[in-house]
Amino acid sequence: MANDKQSSGMKSQQDQHKQQDTEIREALKQITNKILVMSGKGGVGKSSIAAYLSVALAKRGYKVGLMDVDLHGPSIPRLLGLKGSIEPGTKGGKARPVKYQPNMQVISIEPLMGENKDMATIWRGPLKIGVIRQFIADIEWNDLDYMVIDSPPGTGDEPLTVAQTISDASALIVTTPQEISLADVRKSINFCRQVNMEILGLVENMSGMTCPHCGKTIDLFKAHGGMLTAKKENLRLLATLPLEPQVVQQGDAGSVQFLDNDQLPFTQEFNKMVDVIVEIEGAKTDQILKPQRQKEFPARKQGLADSKILVVPVMDGKLSSHFGHAEQFAFIETENGKIAGTEMLTPPAHEPGVLPQWLYEQGADVLIVGGMGESAQGLLRQNGIEVILGAPMDAPEVLANQYLSGTLITGSNVCDH
Repeated sequence: MANDKQSSGMKSQQDQHKQQDTEIREALKQITNKILVMSGKGGVGKSSIAAYLSVALAKRGYKVGLMDVDLHGPSIPRLLGLKGSIEPGTKGGKARPVKYQPNMQVISIEPLMGENKDMATIWRGPLKIGVIRQFIADIEWNDLDYMVIDSPPGTGDEPLTVAQTISDASALIVTTPQEISLADVRKSINFCRQVNMEILGLVENMSGMTCPHCGKTIDLFKAHGGMLTAKKENLRLLATLPLEPQVVQQGDAGSVQFLDNDQLPFTQEFNKMVDVIVEIEGAKTDQILKPQRQKEFPARKQGLADSKILVVPVMDGKLSSHFGHAEQFAFIETENGKIAGTEMLTPPAHEPGVLPQWLYEQGADVLIVGGMGESAQGLLRQNGIEVILGAPMDAPEVLANQYLSGTLITGSNVCDH
């Protein structure tokens, strides 16, 4: 009897874990870019970089989520002067993160700790792993352009959980110029490579301070360590950020006003770094959303400007009333307003978003259909494919000739969903 109860309990835990896995996958689909800010050792300004990067991205108009998984030393709320609290969401059992700006949300363990913000968090690995997973699965995030994740120093449970749970996250590694910091940074670099996490680059923080009296740079923590490490490891050096008293003072006060001061050397260098990150992440997103065309046709290979690939979904030799139900697709190559050849291709299994991407990869320029849903139309047009709706159920070559001669008669979209 006891064994039956134990077995039932284990099965229940497994079911809950699977359900959480599903919720995590669904949540991550709503987030375009994920950046894990990490460091080899503490005290290098990692949390500051994570907080200010999030704010800078939000100031550029991006929708940003900031997740503080430094569970033992959460400093994000204090750096931002965060006053709000976590509230119940609109979906059953979920909670809303704290709103910092209209387009920026924050989750940290500190708002959950009640009045005593200085109480120590004494947790072992399994509990920390569970909390991080809950920060993704049980928090009602909006659709986000960027999720910035502040991880504690080192290569322990927290960054490993992020790497395993958010497989497409990229790492931004923060260091200071001296060797004692760089030695730990090399461990972080090796960690990322072992778990197959892309490294955006290194940030050298506290890279010298300008003397307020003579104006010369004082290298408090040596110089050029980040640059030399980045060069040796074949990584980008995203920024060398100077030690700026104004930034330190405002950080203690929970203010980010210095990010609006373009005269400040720290702000100038920081904004350059943000521009580079946006460019890198944007290029990755474009590559995902706009795959390379894999299918080549003779006229296209020759670079003929007046060649087009017309595509017709086919069922029983004629136009299929709905493109998602087609048995095959007729790819009709045209040159100088005439049909040059036809190739029949079998489509992949019909799932949301699959056919528009496949048609683009196969070289489609124009799609002639009877009916199609709004979502599919949008995906096709984003990839530059012209969509002709409401065509009659004729043979593919007949429709192609009518299109080329300007005599194709179309009606309303026969698809109502």
